[in-house]
Amino acid sequence: MVPERLKPVLELTRPIADDFLAAGKRLYLVGGTVRDAIAGRPGGTEGDDVDIDLTTDAVPDEIESLITPRASAVWTQGKRFGTIGAVVSGRRIEVTTHRAEAYDTGSRKPEVRFGDNIELDLSRRDFTVNAMALELPTLELIDPHGGLDDLAARRLRTPLEARLSFSDDPLRMMRAARFIAGYSLTPDDDLLAAVVEMHERLSIVSAERIRDELDKLLVLPKPSPGLWFLVRTGLAGEFLPELPALALEQDPIHRHKDVLAHTLAVVEKTSPKRVLRLAALFHDVGKPKTRSIGPSGVSFHHHDVVGARMARERMKALRYPSDEIEDVSRLVELHLRFHTYQLGWTDSAVRRYAHDAGPLLDDLNELTRSDCTTRNEARARALSRRMDELEARLTELRANEELAAIRPELDGVAVMKELGIPPGRDVGRALEFLMKIRLEEGLVGVDEASRRLREWWDAEQGT
Repeated sequence: MVPERLKPVLELTRPIADDFLAAGKRLYLVGGTVRDAIAGRPGGTEGDDVDIDLTTDAVPDEIESLITPRASAVWTQGKRFGTIGAVVSGRRIEVTTHRAEAYDTGSRKPEVRFGDNIELDLSRRDFTVNAMALELPTLELIDPHGGLDDLAARRLRTPLEARLSFSDDPLRMMRAARFIAGYSLTPDDDLLAAVVEMHERLSIVSAERIRDELDKLLVLPKPSPGLWFLVRTGLAGEFLPELPALALEQDPIHRHKDVLAHTLAVVEKTSPKRVLRLAALFHDVGKPKTRSIGPSGVSFHHHDVVGARMARERMKALRYPSDEIEDVSRLVELHLRFHTYQLGWTDSAVRRYAHDAGPLLDDLNELTRSDCTTRNEARARALSRRMDELEARLTELRANEELAAIRPELDGVAVMKELGIPPGRDVGRALEFLMKIRLEEGLVGVDEASRRLREWWDAEQGT
């Protein structure tokens, strides 16, 4: 019986399969669509880059000629690797020639060899749960490596011996973390031993591929099992050494919370939004460098500032876009700001908090809430109550002021006209003066702001 969620895919691919069959070529449905249909997933697969993944014994030129008449768009960037991409009836499809690929020692790019055997093609795939195929249009299941049994047993294995599989593509070691977390799979002994032994080989993989795999893991509903796998096997040390460094040695006298366990708990408490999850991952990375022991116990003074700098440096190394680097490092820098307001939230305090957070305000509030992982229920309730109070104040001020974009009531042009000065440093100083008024007192009106600006300028000029 065909799984219900597979029927639209089969309906869409039937004409394509008929075209390939008429040309004397075989076509197979592979990848996440097959795996998730068998696993009973509700649709979509975390981290899959295409909607429908197909493989064939046709060579790339043949694929292109056969798929083009059915497609509204075709792309050939992956043609030298055997892949033709297309959009058919609004769905993204990739068709790839049967292949075997392997990395040479020290190489970052695979050497691709095309083949005409589906079993050989499946043997070169990453895990047995991904090494199943449905022949089209007959729907015969091809499962030479027991992927069906492994899904049922929640077991993660490689089709070939794990060391050979990871030599072919070392990124598969990281990908294992995603399948452990996303499908609640347990790695078998061979896979686990191979990763522990070979984790240093991840160094030949580009920073961009590592970054993309980390991102796919982080946005899973429950990424922590995968993150633990990265740490315990040594993989994290190859691309994110700040993470295992959070496993601080516990002082028997001056005990403190397990920072690594706390960090992974915070990641899992946040919404599965990539920038927010990255901020949660990095929020305490400054603690190892700032740890000190004094009369009152262990402290981590300024770990927010140090951590923001460390997050920025690591994200640059992983080739993240500059805007995401700035957003994550800003959230790390501000994640303790809430705790500095111990005596209640005055209007000026709320304005400064909102101004400093800017468009990251909602993410900052969520990160702050998630950062509370204490088992002390009274303390957790108190923090939650204070956050409720802050958010209520934010809502109140939003109703009366443009809190999302706090700025002086006069802009630079108005300042120059009011004071009769040209562009330059004095305009910036004047705007800083007006911003201080805006933050401390809210909206005082353009006339009042202008009057105070003139008074300030006269005092600055000594007149």
